[in-house]
Amino acid sequence: MKPKSGSHSSKGLRPLVNQRILVGRARHQAGALSSGLRKLGAKVLEIPFIRIQKPKSFGPLDSVLRDLGSYDWLILTSVNGVEAMWARAVKLRVRKDKFAHLYIAAIGPATEKAVRRLGLDVDVVPKEYVAESVVRSLRKRVKGKRVLLVRAKVARDVIPRELRAAGADVMVVEAYETVIPEASRARLKAALKDTSRAPGVVTFTSSSTVRNFVNLVGWSTGKRSSNSDSTSKLLGNLRTASIGPVTSATLRELGLPVHIQASEFTIPGLIEAIVKASAPAR
Repeated sequence: MKPKSGSHSSKGLRPLVNQRILVGRARHQAGALSSGLRKLGAKVLEIPFIRIQKPKSFGPLDSVLRDLGSYDWLILTSVNGVEAMWARAVKLRVRKDKFAHLYIAAIGPATEKAVRRLGLDVDVVPKEYVAESVVRSLRKRVKGKRVLLVRAKVARDVIPRELRAAGADVMVVEAYETVIPEASRARLKAALKDTSRAPGVVTFTSSSTVRNFVNLVGWSTGKRSSNSDSTSKLLGNLRTASIGPVTSATLRELGLPVHIQASEFTIPGLIEAIVKASAPAR
């Protein structure tokens, strides 16, 4: 019997049926990835590899928010950065019109959407959602300009370094920081040890998720041979799924293989890459 119209019982409509996938995003951000995978039939296990928290001091961020008029460009690299910046702006009673003169660059469609939700315009979204593409998009537009970069405490220095080389005056401020959620350590090891329910794929959406995963499972950075048999056995045949080349480079740097990489460096792109990798060989 043919499935009814709209039915998802078909393997073709649910290509990830019986796939067990571990999602390691921060708890409040796992929704889009987890729900997208579940709609395609995957069994999703959520264990956060990162936790978002306030910086030790809001002093630097508060200072630049009170002085927005002296900046020409605002660069936002994540939804977390947008939300943290805006929360402080509201607390400080910095009105939306204080942002109106700024040219705004956002890395990726999710960050762009978060900015537009605030009623602000976005002038630049780089073709690829990585720091190098931001630099290519802005290099010729920032000479002699003051640029404000709002980001996490630990982040790559490509953007400030290259834009300064292009003649910009760049101020970098931390709006939040990512830390290891210690409560995930025992949960993650238990999930990987359960051979009957262990995930076959683990997703990584940033370099921070990679580094924290390595810490949580006790993987020694470097070559696989340097790790204990118990840790290697724990990872077993687990396949890694990376959101893009920067995250993939971090996986390789820490001695882990890259099995799946998104062509479009977004959550939908990551889901599509997992689906393609799960398709039976023809």
